[in-house]
Amino acid sequence: MTKSVLLVGVGGQGTILAGKVLCAGLLASGYDVKMSEIHGMSQRGGAVSTHVRYSKSGVYSPVIEKGGADIIVAFEKLEAARWLTYLKPGGMVLVNDKTILPSVVLSGAMEYPENVLEELVAQVNTKTIDAYKMATELGNARGENLLMLGAAAKMLGLDDINWDETIKASVKPQFVEANQKVFKAGFEQ
Repeated sequence: MTKSVLLVGVGGQGTILAGKVLCAGLLASGYDVKMSEIHGMSQRGGAVSTHVRYSKSGVYSPVIEKGGADIIVAFEKLEAARWLTYLKPGGMVLVNDKTILPSVVLSGAMEYPENVLEELVAQVNTKTIDAYKMATELGNARGENLLMLGAAAKMLGLDDINWDETIKASVKPQFVEANQKVFKAGFEQ
């Protein structure tokens, strides 16, 4: 059975790195994996998405269709709402309780919607994590992406993967220990 994971966020949050770490761990554990990423305006704070599909048998397309994601991992709460149509019935949203104001809000052209998290919780099965606060308390403020990935890996039952080795192979040596630490904290959520 193919599982579909949609990671979404804003440029600079590490969405693509989280997707690559997820894929590396899955591949090392014998899964067939396909990944697709979109990061058009990411350097200007735009939306970033990474589609990851995996199975022990075969995966034939990297793209998750609307209504096809088993889990949406959102690094920013408005991005969770924006991508909600991709969640399959009975799917799960894992959302970072973080607000990053889009340029249209910063310019005054629009307002950031109120009660984003409350609306998500009212609509779908949602788990919220204050990943920035947790990562900062662990000494790695930029590690909220791997903290969220750790929580997602636990929710997906991916505890048979050697995540320490995967992270070691995926990030620069000076960041390995800090990223392993936040991943483990997320996995324990």
